[in-house]
Amino acid sequence: MAERQAITVRAELRAGRGKNDARRLRARGMVPLTVYGGEGEPVSAAAPLRELAAILRSGAGHNTIFTLDVEGVGANEVLFLDRQIDPVKGRLVHADLRRLVQGQEVEVTVRLELEGEPLGTKDEGGILEQLLREVEIRCRPGIIPDVIRADVSGLGVHEVLHVSDLKVEEGVTILTDPETAVATVAVVREEQVAEAAPVEEVAEPEVIGKGKKEEEGEG
Repeated sequence: MAERQAITVRAELRAGRGKNDARRLRARGMVPLTVYGGEGEPVSAAAPLRELAAILRSGAGHNTIFTLDVEGVGANEVLFLDRQIDPVKGRLVHADLRRLVQGQEVEVTVRLELEGEPLGTKDEGGILEQLLREVEIRCRPGIIPDVIRADVSGLGVHEVLHVSDLKVEEGVTILTDPETAVATVAVVREEQVAEAAPVEEVAEPEVIGKGKKEEEGEG
């Protein structure tokens, strides 16, 4: 795990709680926030979008520990608890932050990354498939891994790597079901397309119409 850089984000206390207030904040380049947990009451604040977006784009992403210094309230170490993204603009529009307490463990999701070239792809023509992208873990905030790497180099065709096979640092507990499949090596078989049988042309039945003279003869 890489050494974490100390980050401090300064925020302002938010008095209003309505949609109009939130809209005005976003127009100023601010993001409405609510801070929960720890030893204090929930705090409504607003922080610069630019600084929060930079945190989310970093290597640790939403698991980045940073200090939120709210004017008139004080500074606390926090983590992203939840976040709301505008589906059209792809921009952060609201966030819930978790106030951290020293020595207290937290539960977070961490990205999974596969490493190594499976035997089944080198020797047997298989294709590596990643079936799980992240796992839930519990640990102290200071040792949250940026990513958990899964070694797939020993996988043969049709073999499966499970959550129980993952290796993590001491102090990190994986909460995801250990039987959950992480990756496998599959074989893609070319489907044999049967030649279509020639379609026999069926002659349309001859329709004999009765002419006017024939009708008169019958009469």
